[in-house]
Amino acid sequence: MRVALYCPLKHPDHPVPSGDRRMARQIMAALRHAGHETEVACRFGSRDGRGDPDRQARIARIGTALGQMLARRYMRRPAARPEGWITYHLYHKAPDHLGPVVAAALDIPYLVIEASDAPKRATGPWQTGFHAARHALAAADLVMPMTRLDAVCLGRLLPADRLRLLPPFLDDIGLFQTARADRDRARARLAAAAGLDPARPWLLAVGMMRAGDKLDSYRVIGRMLADPALAATPLHLLVAGDGPARAEVTAALEPAAAGRVHFLGALAPAPLAAAMAASDILVWPAVREAYGMALLEAQAAALPVVAGRTGGVPDVVDDRVTGLLAPPEDAAALAALTRRLIDDRETRARLAAAAGRRAAGRDLAAAAAALDDALAAAARNHAARRAPRPMEETR
Repeated sequence: MRVALYCPLKHPDHPVPSGDRRMARQIMAALRHAGHETEVACRFGSRDGRGDPDRQARIARIGTALGQMLARRYMRRPAARPEGWITYHLYHKAPDHLGPVVAAALDIPYLVIEASDAPKRATGPWQTGFHAARHALAAADLVMPMTRLDAVCLGRLLPADRLRLLPPFLDDIGLFQTARADRDRARARLAAAAGLDPARPWLLAVGMMRAGDKLDSYRVIGRMLADPALAATPLHLLVAGDGPARAEVTAALEPAAAGRVHFLGALAPAPLAAAMAASDILVWPAVREAYGMALLEAQAAALPVVAGRTGGVPDVVDDRVTGLLAPPEDAAALAALTRRLIDDRETRARLAAAAGRRAAGRDLAAAAAALDDALAAAARNHAARRAPRPMEETR
């Protein structure tokens, strides 16, 4: 099937790295793996992060016009005309104005991956975006939330046959599994390169350094390290990430550093996999995190996780099975759980083994099969929804 992909929040070749860009690319890879021909339909971004009604109205006008233009272009070029449309990640701050227009004009199935609904935004500064997102969800032939939390919320809007879960997945899971098999050498190399003591426990934090939720997570880590449970513990915290908030992150961690914090910078996939394999525990508060790609990558490297129980994190980290979850933004609870894993090697090993097994089922092949089946379901739903209803017999 020829599939047009649209990402209103961040398109696959956006210059700024993020989990959203990563997942958009992985969706394209999974569709190709399933044998579908996929192209990015448009790179128009619809995000309004300020809550500006005038900006949202302007975005809506531009988006609708672009959708109409795309539909006309596809109609003039039958060979390039898509047979299905997929929109990845829409919500009230980044609704989809294009997909419903193009899908209706071309009479093709419309599938939405990763969507959320926030009824409290029905009024207020994002109400225009909220109603646009609701319109797109109503038009969709199938909606695939990526967390159970979103599935419950969307289940209040959509019938069961138009809703199915797509768990977060990795397209390069083998990279992390291979790194884990070479753990001892990876640990020795990193110890030599960064001046680390292999006998100490190594904690790893992975996250971009930018204002907002990521910076807030780093600030929680700073408080976690200063907590009595960890303050005097001889450990190494390895920090993988970089970005415009580097100075603020450094300041947040410095009071509790005492020579324990080591900045690795932004790492490419292979060095990141090696750092995960070499470490003992991944720690990440996951402040307002959607689900956390790094949490899934860590488990693919058989690295147990201590994280905040926020958003879709429980869809990635199975509490007390593949990791331990603390209440949101609770630095003391995170410190206590980390201390527990530092002291309990047996539990750490059990979580690590379970993490590796669980992540193995979240690979590209599994996602490809799920998306292939979803496109078929969307096509069936589309045909059923457009079929004329039989007229009631007159008495």
